Order: sequence, then structure tokens, then C-alpha cells
Amino acid sequence: MSASFELQDELQALQDIANYEIPNEQDPNSNDPGPLLQQAVGAIAHSSEEITDPEIFDIFRSLLKHSDAVAGPYMSKMLDALLSAFGAQIDAAIRDSKEEDQQIVMAHKLPLEMYAFLVNWFVSAAEKVKATGEEDAPPAPVKARRGRGGKAGTSRAAAAKKAEQWTWIDQIPGTLELICKALKLKTHRIWVTSPERDAFITCLTRPAYHVAESEQYMKIQNVRMHVYKVICLAVKHHGHTLAAQINIMQSLQYYEHLSEPMAECLSILAKEFDHAQLGDEILREIAGKSFSAQDTKGPRAFSRFLVKFSEESPRSVLKQISLLIDHLDSESYPMRMAIVEVIGSLIRELATSEDMTNRTNGSNQAGKELDNLFELLLSRTLDLSSYVRSKVFATLSKMLDLPLRLPEQRLRITRAAVNTLEDKASTVRKAAVSILVKLILTHPYGEMYGGDLSLEKWEERYKTWKDKLEEMEGGIGKAVERDQDDREEVESNVEEEDADEDEDAEMEGTDVNDDGDALSDNPKPKKKRASRKSTVDVTAIVSEQEALAALETNEILAMNLRKKYCTEALDFIRTLEGGMVSLTQLLGSTNKAEVLESMEFFRVAFEYQLASAEKGIKRMLHLIWHKDNSSTSEDGKELKGVRSRLLECYRMLYLDPLPDMEPKQQVNRIAKNMIELTYDATLAELTSLEEMMRIMMEDGQIHHDVINKLWQVYSAPQALPRSQRRGAIIILGMLALSKRTIVSEKVDTLLKIGLGPFGKADLTLARYTCLALQRLNGSAKKVKGSLLDKSLRMEMENPIFRKLQNTIEHPCRSKDWFGMAEQAINTIYALGEHPDELCNNLVKNLTRRAFTKQQTPEGPPTEPDTETMEVDQEIEPPEPASIAPSSTHISTQQSSTSEKDLGDVFHLSQLLFVVGHVAIKHIVFLELVEREWKRQKDEKQLVEKLAAGGSRLKSLTKLLAMQRTRLVNGIAAVRETELLYGEQSLLKLYGPLLVHVCGSPHKFKNRTLRAAATLSFSKFLCVSSQFCDQHHHLLFKILETSRDPNIRSNIVIALGDVAVSFSNIIDENSNELYKGLSDEDLVVKKNTLMVLTHLILNGMIKVKGQLGEMAKCLEDEELRISDLAKLFFTELSTKDNAIYNNLPDVISHLSTGDHAVEEETFKSTMRYIFSFIEKAAENIVEKLCQRFRLSEDPRQWRDIAFCLSLLPFKSERSVKKLIEGLQFYRDKLHEEGVFDKFSDILTKARSNKSANKPDTELNEFESILNEHRRQGEEDQAFEKRVEGKKAAAKRKATRRSVRKKAVEAEPEPASQAPATRDDDDMYV
Repeated sequence: MSASFELQDELQALQDIANYEIPNEQDPNSNDPGPLLQQAVGAIAHSSEEITDPEIFDIFRSLLKHSDAVAGPYMSKMLDALLSAFGAQIDAAIRDSKEEDQQIVMAHKLPLEMYAFLVNWFVSAAEKVKATGEEDAPPAPVKARRGRGGKAGTSRAAAAKKAEQWTWIDQIPGTLELICKALKLKTHRIWVTSPERDAFITCLTRPAYHVAESEQYMKIQNVRMHVYKVICLAVKHHGHTLAAQINIMQSLQYYEHLSEPMAECLSILAKEFDHAQLGDEILREIAGKSFSAQDTKGPRAFSRFLVKFSEESPRSVLKQISLLIDHLDSESYPMRMAIVEVIGSLIRELATSEDMTNRTNGSNQAGKELDNLFELLLSRTLDLSSYVRSKVFATLSKMLDLPLRLPEQRLRITRAAVNTLEDKASTVRKAAVSILVKLILTHPYGEMYGGDLSLEKWEERYKTWKDKLEEMEGGIGKAVERDQDDREEVESNVEEEDADEDEDAEMEGTDVNDDGDALSDNPKPKKKRASRKSTVDVTAIVSEQEALAALETNEILAMNLRKKYCTEALDFIRTLEGGMVSLTQLLGSTNKAEVLESMEFFRVAFEYQLASAEKGIKRMLHLIWHKDNSSTSEDGKELKGVRSRLLECYRMLYLDPLPDMEPKQQVNRIAKNMIELTYDATLAELTSLEEMMRIMMEDGQIHHDVINKLWQVYSAPQALPRSQRRGAIIILGMLALSKRTIVSEKVDTLLKIGLGPFGKADLTLARYTCLALQRLNGSAKKVKGSLLDKSLRMEMENPIFRKLQNTIEHPCRSKDWFGMAEQAINTIYALGEHPDELCNNLVKNLTRRAFTKQQTPEGPPTEPDTETMEVDQEIEPPEPASIAPSSTHISTQQSSTSEKDLGDVFHLSQLLFVVGHVAIKHIVFLELVEREWKRQKDEKQLVEKLAAGGSRLKSLTKLLAMQRTRLVNGIAAVRETELLYGEQSLLKLYGPLLVHVCGSPHKFKNRTLRAAATLSFSKFLCVSSQFCDQHHHLLFKILETSRDPNIRSNIVIALGDVAVSFSNIIDENSNELYKGLSDEDLVVKKNTLMVLTHLILNGMIKVKGQLGEMAKCLEDEELRISDLAKLFFTELSTKDNAIYNNLPDVISHLSTGDHAVEEETFKSTMRYIFSFIEKAAENIVEKLCQRFRLSEDPRQWRDIAFCLSLLPFKSERSVKKLIEGLQFYRDKLHEEGVFDKFSDILTKARSNKSANKPDTELNEFESILNEHRRQGEEDQAFEKRVEGKKAAAKRKATRRSVRKKAVEAEPEPASQAPATRDDDDMYV
């Protein structure tokens, strides 16, 4: 048998099992495998050497070849026998390997090879049995045929039951464990030659690779670890490195699930088996591979491998990073993402290494490597792929959790994240915001000062340390100078003492007998000895001073570090503050995940006291109108709704109780927070805040103790800051929208405070009190088409109305009166049963006061007058006119009184304001009356119908329709003829007065009066079409001539209201309205754009070629204007062909005439507008080509060609239309800009053309374009030459005429004349 069995050949033959030859083959399909198996098992059980018997070996081979016909129990029995015998053979080989005789050891070669071969074959055969066992349908016929007799009729269920008894997955760990045992053999003693040994090792490891190919098996920890062990043992002890490298690379290429397991295997090989060479070789091979952008499967598998291996064994990857780094320039973005994650793992490894604990200023090698890796990582924030850029920030975010703070790198990460906030991809922007949140939460500047990031506080800290440092450095400098002086003095004294002592010694030696002289000189040396004694003290002092200096130097070093600490903190804070504008804009993003991340940033930033965070928190308020829809993020997580997240943020910041605080203090804090939300809030912010408070109140998130505290603040008898009391009533009014009893139970308090002395002293407080009182009629929203009115009304004798009237009539000269009066009148009409009665008396009283002649001339204005009655020339800064008239900037002027004045100008302004507002509110009241009448009629008819039965249904319906028509006509007649023209109408008196005041600006120069009169006049125009038709030209005239931007702004808004009432009148004069788009005042321009947007999109006025003025706003310098214009065109694009129909007018408007724009502005504007053109491109091509025929200006040619180049040219018809229009533009192709655009069109047409269609037509068209271009250039050159010659001839004629006149004036000899002409001709 030894001569016929060659393991390598058998393994090769096994590749084709169907043609594999077995000398003594047994077919289990015809013979019962039971006895055969029993014979073979018994043989090898008796002696493992029996496997060398050809008959026994062939029985096993036959059963494995036909394993699909062998039952599970037989397979299990076979496996147990093989593993047992193989194990015995391995034990015997291990025992004999200790013998010195080589032949004894080599005797085990053949049995080991045979057992290894059978186990290898069994693993692949077991897969088939397992697969058959899992599928109940196929096994029945196969397994029913095995054996003889009654077994042939075995049922399908019985076969399935037998199949279920075979569980290969449970046998895998034991099989692989035996293979691991076999790999502990000393193979070099058994197999002398390398090919034989490699064949045996390959035969042993192939089952492990085979098992690894199954994703299901590799999910089991026990199986996975045995696979790793087989591979590691083979590589470590049997030279399997090269084969393993090939197998692992193939596994990565063909089996995606093996990416991470193979990385784990190599990591275990490096750590537990101390063999890192294989991992290095594989990394080098991967580094040498190249991946194309189209390849998706390969890069993903290799990238996952690299990421996992870098996490498991970062040191191995670090050695090869210089080669792997080339994949940062790979075309495949998954590989670039993998390298980014690998760099992150390496940074984590270096940052947590022991080397970094002793790092000083980046001087050691680990520090330099860390800096280089960070530099590489940050450079990829500019990668072309948004996936890579997002991955960079996700990786950097993990770095922020490291114990090593890395302040320099943190600052660089912060700058990179702030710069990325304007990235085109929303996922990248979201990642940048997310890392900014992480940077704040993990910032290292909280160890000394508590963690706040207030710029003001940190600047103070920096200044403190800077001053201390300068003071100490200055003190040390002076001390050093003093020390040097003292030392010089001491040293000079010591030198003098030494010299004197030497002299004394000489004198003692020479004058020994002269004792008296010696004694007389002794006192001086004594002094010198005393001074010598002091030298010891000087040394001590010097050493002490050195110690103090060293101590001070340490303090200076500590102060320098603190100063640097503050400097880094300031850099971090200022970088964050620099990104606040972009972050605020992200709150308006259409990407939900991005908005949620931005909201989280502002919440965290507000908690850390960043100065600009409050603006973002206020901007977040407007998200309360966001419609919440369930959605999921890219990672599959369900995203919380924007509105619910907003409510959660505000609750966390302002309403949630703080720990370790008394309940009373909690209530006070929450009430204070709610009041502060109203400080400096705009109308838009208050509106959004109102909706938020309503929702919170409905959800029961506002405790009643907080409401009681707000009432205490509002009704406090002591003096409080005005904004505090105002804020309390604003919040209470908002909460009352959800719960009316909040206000209804405290009406007396409202009247006493808001409409009492406090309200008269603070008119803004009175205004918000009126708003709160309006909540008394309920807040049920009107359902469109419904006649139900759930509002509650009161009798006119109610003290509320008397208080309101007194508040309005109370003498006052403050500009805040107008806003208060507006809301007071609104309250009267909202709550009163007959508001016209009260307003009738109110108007009469104000009229008497306004036209009562002043008895004594007014003295100097009081202090309030000085504040409110401003001079006419001073124009206040404009505010949004959308809140007119309450916030219309009506300043007053104490006009120079003359004898002709019959009353006070401010009183007249108050009268006119009230008259106008009463008129407009009365229209609304009439509509409510009309609706109530309809409701009552419906109820009455319904009762009659039910009483009469169904027989009269048709007649009742007809009668009801007639009554409704008469009712509507009656109300319309009252509005049209009675209010302003009726004999009994009070308002009739004021129409001519308003027309006179508004039409006589030279007489009525007071700004307050003009503003109030114009506002009321505008409201009167909304009442009656007859009045509007007669006087609307006056309003347009004021809009054109007024120098007050507030008046112009209010007129624009009023015209929008007039257009709603009488659209035909405004439609005829819409050109005047468009002029506001070119107004120099920003507020006027913005309001004009908003009004036109509303009117056009709702079909109230028709666009008649003025869309070009709207298009100009797209490139306005003011961001708010351009954003509004973009919103308008986006909405207009949803209308049927609205942009398409007006496109020619827009092009003409922007390209030619006085209103043309710069060429670059034209291009950017048209680029945006053409983004909405999707259909009918062929017709646009035809129209634009025809425009060439009527244009003579090269600028127009370039503009038309540019517009053509913006079209997609996706269809052959578009190209055909372009070719057909050649006659219109062929003579314009010599213009450089025109020809370039046609070249771009050709490029675009070729890219959109089908691949199977030839380029013949396009090539021919291109040659025609080139020919006409060349011809046009020649014609242009010829025209220039002709023009040059004409100009030369003209100059020549001019010179001749001049000379002729000169000759005639000064006669010369006739003989010289011809010579002069010849000279002249030569000169010319």
C-alpha cells in the first residue's frame, strides 16, 4: 500500500470526486453500508495500523465518496472511529518520536497520512450530509434506497428523523482539536522531504479553512477559536506561513465574512504564538494592491480586515503604516475610510502607551508619531468623498475619550470641525456638529475653574495671570539687580580686607620691636577681622537668596503654565464662537438628523455658558412649528421628532428642577427662567414661544405653583423692573391659550394692575394685559367652512370695557400708546356683544379732545415729551413692519404752535389711529355677525325640515340658498356703502379728513400725525371698494414720495391687505408695488418681497413681466432677502409652468435696458432659475435661438448662449432644435463667449447620447460651428479694416479742409502751392 498511496496525488485527485478511482469500491446505494462500516471500524479499533490495509481504507473511501447515500448515524460512527484511531496513531507517533531510531518514527508516516486524508475528506463530505439533513424533501428518496428488504419503503418522515440525528456542527470542535493535536507532532522526523511534510500539513489545515468558509460556523466562538488554533500551530511550528498567506488573501477576496475573523487570527498568532511575520507579510501584500473606484466588494472586505487588525494588534500595523498610507490616495473610498480608522487605532495605541506618560513638548518619538498621525487624519477632512470626511470626524470623536488630553490637537480638531460646518454633505455637517458637542463635553479646561466656557470670564482670568506674571517678572529683575550690586560691594570689601591683612603681616615682620606702633595699628585689623567674620553671613545670605530666586522661578513657571492654559482655553472658546453663525443656520436644515444634532450642540453650549449659545436657543424656538414625522438615521436608529426634541431641550434648560434645592427656590427659579425668555424677544420669537407654552401647558408640564408665582410677580405692589412684570403677564397670556381659567380667575387682578396705575405708567404692560384679556373668549380655532363660533362674549356693562375705555382716553404722550390702543380695541371687539357702541363713544370723546382749542400755549415739554416727541428730522432705526401698527415707529414732534392750530397734533394722531383701527375691526365684526346669522338660519331651517319631513327638502334647500344670498348681499352692502358713506355712519366724517391730511404733507409735517393718518387711510381703503377706487392713487403717491421708511413699509403691507379685499384695483397698479423691491431701506424691501410672494403664490395678482425684479433679489447682498427670493421661486416652481411661461421676460429684464444686472450676477441668477426647468426644454431651445435674431448687443448674445448651456440636452429633439436654429446665431459665433457655450452644449449632448448611436450628426454640427466662427472672425477683421480706412480718410479730409482754410486766410506765392500739396500727400 505504501507504494500506491501518495498523499499529494490523492489530494489532487480528490478535487474531482466523481472520477476518483477506488480499487475496491463499494456502492452504498446497492449494498447496505452497515456491515462494511462495521468491518472497517472493527479493524482500526483493533489496531490503528490496520488503516494501511487496502480493503479497510477503500471501505472508508467508498463511504465518503457516496456520503450522500450514507445515513447520519453511520457518518457519526465513522467519524468517531476515525478520530479515535487517528488519535491513537498520533499518540504512538509522539511516543516513538522520542526514540532515536529514525525508522521507528517514519513507520507512522503512512497511517498518519491516510488518517489525515480521510479526516480531510470527511470534513468536505460531512457538509453534504448536513445540507441534506436540513432539507427534508431531498433526503427521503435517497435514503429510502439504502439497504434491502423493508428498509426500501422507509417513509420520508423516518428519513428526516435519521437526518436530524446527524449534527456535524457539534462534531467540528472535536475534529479540529484532534487536528491541533496532530500539529504537535515533530513532523521533521517523520517526513524527511519538505514537499511531503507540506502536503501533510496542507491536508491537516484544509479542514480548518473549509470550516471557515461557512459564515454560520464562524459565528460560534468555540469553532472559531479552534480554526484559529489550527492555523496558528501550522504557521508557528510547520512552516505554513506562505500557504496561510495565500489562503488568507483568498479568503479576504472571496468570503466577506472572514475579514474580521482573519484579523483576529493574525492577532492571536502575533500575541499568543509570538509570530508577527505572517501579519506583516499580509499587510505588505495589501499595501501593494490597488483598487478601482468601480470595485465595491474587494475594498470593503480588505478595509474591514485592516480596521479589525489595527484594533486587535495596533503595533503590528504601526510598523507597516508607511506602506499602508498609500491607500489614502486610493480611488476606492472604502479603503480610504479604512486607513482613516486604522490611523485612529494607532493614535489610541500611542496615546495610551507608557512612552506618552513622560512626554514633554512633543520631544520624544511617540509624540512626533502622534503629531504626524493627527496631521494625516485632519488632512482627510478635505477628502473628495463625503463618507471619508464623515468617517474622519467619527474617528476623531473616539480620540476625545482618551485619558491623554492633547490640547494642541483638540484645538486643531475644533478648527477643522468649524470649517466643515459649511460642507455640502449633510452627513459631514452632522458629524462636525457631533464632534463639537463631544469637544465641549470633554474639554480639559474645567479642572481649575469648574468647567464653564464663558469668554468674558476666561478673558478676566487670562488678564489676572498675565498681570501677576508681569509683576513677578519685574520684581525678580529688580531683585537680581540688587543682588548683583550687593555681591559686588561684598566682594570689593573682602578684597580690601585681604590686602590690608597682608600689609599688617608684613608690618609685623619688619617692625617687631616697634610694639607701640603695632598696637596703635591694631584697632584697624580688628575691624577687618570683624568684617571677615561677616563674610560667612554674606555667603549664607547669598545661598538663601538663590533658594528664594529658585522658588520664584518655579512660581513663574507655574504662572506661565496657567497663562498658557488660559490662552488655549480662549482659543478653544473663540473658535467655537466663530462657528455659531453656521450652526444657527443648520437649525433650518431640511435634514432632520442634522437639525437634532445642532439642537443638542446649543443645549450643551448653553449649559457651558458659551456667550452666543443663547442666540441659538432663541432660534431653536421657531422649530416648534416643525411637523414631527418618524424617521431613521443612516445607522438605523429611530430619530426623535424635532418638535419633541425642542420641548425636551427647553424643559431640561429652564423647567427641570435642580438637585439639592428647596421646592420654593425651584418654583422661583423656573418662574424667573420663563420670564427671562421674553426679554428682548421679537414678535416672531414671542409667537413661537406662545405655541411652545401652549403645548407644554396641554401636556401638564407647567406646575400650578409656577403659575401662582407668575401671578405674584405680576401683581406685586412693590416696584419691580418693568420687563419682569411684563414678562409675567406675557407668559400667563400664553398659558391661558391652553387653559382659559388661568386668566378668567384673575380678571380683577388684570384690571387692577394692567389697566390701573401700573398699566398707565407702563403702556407696554397695559398692551400685554389686553392680550391676556383676549384669552377670555376662548381659543377654539375656527374650522374652515364651519359656522360654529365657540367664543364667549360679554355685556357692554362689564367693568372690563369701562377700564379699557379709560385706559385709551387717559392723557398720554408716549409712542407706546398706539400699540396699547390697538390691543385695547382688539379686546373690545373680541369680548363685547356690541363693541360698536363703546367705540362710538370712544371716537366722539377723542374727537372732542383733538379739536378743542388750546386755551394756553404749551410750555416746554415735560420729561416724557422729551422722550417721545422727537424732532421730525431724526429718523429712528426701522423695525419689522409686520407688527404694525402696534410697533410702528411713530415718533412725535412738538410742532411750533401757531394761531391757526385748533388742537394738539398728538391728540389728532390718536384720534386718526383709533378711527382707522375701529374701521378695520368693524369689518371683521360684521363677518362674525354674518356667520352667526347664517348659523341661526341653518338651525331654524333644520328644525323646520325635521318637523315637515323629507317631502319639502328641495324647496327648503332652495329657500335657504336664497336667504343666504340676500344675507351676504346685505352685509356686503353695509360694508360697501354704509360704513364710509351712510348718513348715520360716524366713520363717514373721517374719510375726507384722512384724505386731506395724507394729501397735504406740506401742511401736516408732524411725523406722528403722518404715520397715524397713512395707517388709518390704508385701513379705510380695505373697507369699501368705492373709497378704494377713488383714493388708492394717493397711497401709491405716498409710497413713492415719502422719506420715512416706516411709512413706506406700512403702506406695502397695507397694499397686500387691500389686494386681498379688492384684487382688481391693485392688479392694475402692481408696477408701483414692485418698485419697493429696489427701495434703499432693507425693511421696506423685505416687506415688499414678502407681500408680493403672498399675492403671487395665492393668485391674487398676475405676473406681467415683473418677475425679473423678483429674480434680482436672488443675488441681493442681504442674506434674508436672497433667502426669501429663493423660497419664492421654489414655491413658484410647484405651480404649472409658472417659471417656464415667464422665463423670456426674466431673461430680457435682467439682460437689457436700464434694469439689467452685471453679467456675473445674471449668470448666477439664471443658474438658480434654470434648476427648476425640467420639462419642455425643446421649446425653450427654440425660443432662445429665435432671440438671437432680434438682438444686436454682444452682451445679449453671451447671455442667451449661457442660458442655452444651462439646459440638459438629454433628448435628441433638443439637439435637433438647436441645429435647426443655426440660422439665427451663426453670425454671432465669432464672439468668444458665445462659441464657448456652444462647445459646452456639444460636450453635454455627447455625454447624454446613447452609446450605440454614432456621433456623425454632432461632429457635423461641430464642424459647421467652427466654419461659421472662422467666417465670422474674418468678417469682423474685414469690417475693422474698412472702419480703419474710413477713419483715415476722414482724418485726411479734415486736415485738407483745415489747410485750405489756412491758405485762404494767409495767401502765399502760387509757385509754392503745388510743392506744399505734394508734401502733404506724402505726409498723409
